[in-house]
Amino acid sequence: MGAAAAPLPAALNPVRFVGRSALAGVRRVGSVALFAGRGVAAAFSAPWFLGQTLRQMLAIGFFSLPVVGLTAVFTGAALALNIFSGGGRFNAEQVMPQIVALGITRELGPVLAALMLAGRVSAAIAAEVGAMRATEQIDAMVTLSTDPFRYLVAPRLVAAVLVLPLLTAVADIIGVSGGWLVAVRVLGFNPTVYVRNTMTFIQEWDVGSGLVKAAVFGFIVALMGCYHGYNASGGARGVGRATTHAVVSSAILIFASDYLLTTLFTRA
Repeated sequence: MGAAAAPLPAALNPVRFVGRSALAGVRRVGSVALFAGRGVAAAFSAPWFLGQTLRQMLAIGFFSLPVVGLTAVFTGAALALNIFSGGGRFNAEQVMPQIVALGITRELGPVLAALMLAGRVSAAIAAEVGAMRATEQIDAMVTLSTDPFRYLVAPRLVAAVLVLPLLTAVADIIGVSGGWLVAVRVLGFNPTVYVRNTMTFIQEWDVGSGLVKAAVFGFIVALMGCYHGYNASGGARGVGRATTHAVVSSAILIFASDYLLTTLFTRA
């Protein structure tokens, strides 16, 4: 009888490769969920490090204002130009103020503010926490009976959830103002009519839904930074990988959760 065929390597066995990838994905989702659960539990139980939370609110919120404001004003200006140009094909230029305000408050304001924080804050959190992991500072906290989740994770989660809606509100105002500036100075709109049309059309839930999204996005940004930094390994190279993974995973989850929340709000 002939010799039995040797098993295929894992890289050449598609079934094994798909199964291994699926199990790895489920394992990673479970790990993130458990990490998020510990972080939320630490945020709702004493002791609370209020000083650390306030410092994180300052770092996440105040120092992110310039980049969020610049992003919002140029987005509002570009959106106004594009909507005016596209609406001209249907003789619908006059609805530009309403569409600009709706697009910014519901969608672009929270998403762009969250993406700016993903690039700035999530990376910074992952680098800081990852460096603490690499230099064994987190292990020292455990040795000194200090829960890293209470001192490192919970303040950052709370700060991001509280601050990003405020940043989004500022981005909404600046973005609508950018559209107003282009409409009045470039496209010849009457400034009073523009403001009146915007204020008449926008409803409370248009702004409120964007702020709810922003709170969820803030949680995602802080969670991904803390998770990848906390689980970093391999020294400086591992910290670099954690920073990259934090930004990429934050961006992907922001877009995915934005779609889910938009679907939920639309059906509700």
